[in-house]
Amino acid sequence: MISLAQLWLPILLSAAFVFVASSIIHMVFQWHKSDYKGFANEDEVRAALGKSMSAKGIYLVPYCTDMKQMSSPEMQAKFKEGPLAKILLRPGSVPTMGKQLGQWFVFCLVVSLFCACIGGHSLAVGTPYMNVFCVVAMAAFMGYGFYTIPHGIWWAQPWGAVLKDMLDGLIYALVTAGTFGWLWPR
Repeated sequence: MISLAQLWLPILLSAAFVFVASSIIHMVFQWHKSDYKGFANEDEVRAALGKSMSAKGIYLVPYCTDMKQMSSPEMQAKFKEGPLAKILLRPGSVPTMGKQLGQWFVFCLVVSLFCACIGGHSLAVGTPYMNVFCVVAMAAFMGYGFYTIPHGIWWAQPWGAVLKDMLDGLIYALVTAGTFGWLWPR
């Protein structure tokens, strides 16, 4: 068994490398840009949402308070008529990325920490690069790639966007695995 103290460098560096890779994906390649759409009547939509927003949170349209209400003829008509929406609302503020980027880096550290736990408990000192790479890549992909599948299943996120998110996760997993394989204790 390998201790986390022995894996501090691959934990930190893999998180940093994933952070850089995600920055390149989102700011240089921008392959997620086509996943988002705006409303033709954005000002009207903003005004309507602003009037009804009581607090930040997740809002559903149509909204059911319980499963019994969902089966009522009125609610069934709303579902059939559409549109269906999941809307994330928060109060207005000047866009800044500092907090979100900090949280993203912490998430990258947590994924790397779990990869270190899995690798450290299942691999020995001196394990060949490809063995480390395979174990850590699978663990990292579970953290970075699988989260998006429920969005496609439950929230109708377009499957093309889900697949792009999974491709991001695969890239992050490969970066993480490469870093651990490179710096694995010998």
